[in-house]
Amino acid sequence: MNFISKVLPTTVVGSYPVVKAGGLRSLLDPLHGAVETAVADQIRAGVDIISDGQVRGDMITAFVSRLPGIRGQSVIGRIEPPDKPLTVADTKYTLSKHPKVKGIITGPSTLAHGLRIETPAYRGRDEVVLDLAQALATEARALEAAGVTMIQIDEPIFSTGAADLGVGRQAVDLITSVLRIPSCLHVCGNLESAIDDILKIQVSVLDFEFSENRENLEILSTKDLKGRPVGYGCVASADPGVESMEAIEKRIERGIDVFGAENMLIDPDCGLRMLERDVAYGKLSAMVKAAAVLRAEY
Repeated sequence: MNFISKVLPTTVVGSYPVVKAGGLRSLLDPLHGAVETAVADQIRAGVDIISDGQVRGDMITAFVSRLPGIRGQSVIGRIEPPDKPLTVADTKYTLSKHPKVKGIITGPSTLAHGLRIETPAYRGRDEVVLDLAQALATEARALEAAGVTMIQIDEPIFSTGAADLGVGRQAVDLITSVLRIPSCLHVCGNLESAIDDILKIQVSVLDFEFSENRENLEILSTKDLKGRPVGYGCVASADPGVESMEAIEKRIERGIDVFGAENMLIDPDCGLRMLERDVAYGKLSAMVKAAAVLRAEY
């Protein structure tokens, strides 16, 4: 699938450190400056497919805080689609600065496990997951209409054993079924117990972490990905230091041996939100340079 006309295109998992700006505009929108910084840094680093930086909250509250049926982190009634899109305004700004942008949605299973059910409208969490999927499908369609290159659904809960993966698969499939553009599923952590269920999900790209979980490479080496590209996490998001370009090159080369350079998108393991800005930028810059060196070879 041709997301961009080069081998080993670079992208991000999504989040970036929140760097607030001052000035009059910050009084009206305190976090717009953080969006501007995140976008500018990704472009300056040379990333091919960027994000809006996801600076307006953590991956749970950024979505559930504006969904009807949810107050705080409690489900108090039937969950409905939002009255207006949740992330499209920042995405449109990002698209005004760069042609290739990834729309990002926190997955329904991960959201549901961050909520308390305080209503008889739901008999259990699985019903919440499916209604969240309906609401998020509306957001996915809005992001597609805005012009994003792909939609990424983040489901870190899938590798933990806490979620019902059958219901989770049904929910993600519900979202991707409304899309015409490519979809991507991001799951961090060790994949051993979940990979067979994950591979059944109807997405275009599978995005995993490999620098902090090197065993994932061995796990996937025996699996049939059915021709789907892999988002290849080669930068350790949890490491507060900046890896050398050479270290990242070696990680990518291990992936090329398994997947082939033509089947990989290069990105960090996870989001970079918890890092210092100079570290996050340094990691992206080193990643882009490492991918460029290997692109020239392959």
